[in-house]
Amino acid sequence: MAGRPFRFGTDVWDPTHRFETSWLLSPWLLFFCRALISLYAFTTLVFVLAWQCVHAATGCTASHNSFSYFTTLTYWGLAFYFLVAAIHTFTYARSGVALLNRFPRPLQALHSAFYTTIVVYPFIVTIVYWGLLYSGRWFAETFAGWSNVSQHLLNSAFALFELIVPCTDVPPAVHMAWLILILALYLALAYVTEATKGFYTYDFLNPDKQRGLVAAYAFGIAAVCLLMFGLAWGVIWLRKYVTETKLRRHGKFAKAGRVGSSATADLELTKGPRDSTMA
Repeated sequence: MAGRPFRFGTDVWDPTHRFETSWLLSPWLLFFCRALISLYAFTTLVFVLAWQCVHAATGCTASHNSFSYFTTLTYWGLAFYFLVAAIHTFTYARSGVALLNRFPRPLQALHSAFYTTIVVYPFIVTIVYWGLLYSGRWFAETFAGWSNVSQHLLNSAFALFELIVPCTDVPPAVHMAWLILILALYLALAYVTEATKGFYTYDFLNPDKQRGLVAAYAFGIAAVCLLMFGLAWGVIWLRKYVTETKLRRHGKFAKAGRVGSSATADLELTKGPRDSTMA
């Protein structure tokens, strides 16, 4: 696939169930953790929407407008990723064959790309929030403090969980292109929001206030995105090296899927990972 980065692979998809196993947790415990994170994320999102409708001076307008913010969109992404990942882990734990393995290759590749966004974007949200947007007054109320910690701190904790706990492989380099493309699409959404609703989601996107620095902010965030991709890649590589090469701790397989798992794992470690890839 090195010479065809935008082609789907034709090899066996994820033969050692890296997306559904962990070097630390059993498949059932991994399912429980992912399901719990998904439940917390969805509860947070729904409660914030309801709270704003009841308490905001503008009623539900604030809830409607929240869907224009990158923070909110990435948090919905986290909630849905952990839900989908929990379902795949559950099916693997129960039968030894993950639902993901039955999907057509394009959907499998999209899941791989989805995983990459989950281990990159939350860190960007956290960095931008604490670096550019944080104001102590946002923690003056209990609700504001809880919602901001949930969406701007715990989001990165959830992403770190996916970096360290599962046996997922390093993401392919082509995913960098998709990460930047999604950021560009969000930038377009931000200006569509200004044109249709009359406000900028983030002040650093307002050309009247930034005096020509909007492009610098945009390219700076894109650079941070690529940096976070590199760091995520490095953390996954280091986790694999420590747990699999040094500690010899491979994925904890489901009982129904143990036959042939060790041999497949050894084959993968010998020839290198070829589990995923998308374009």
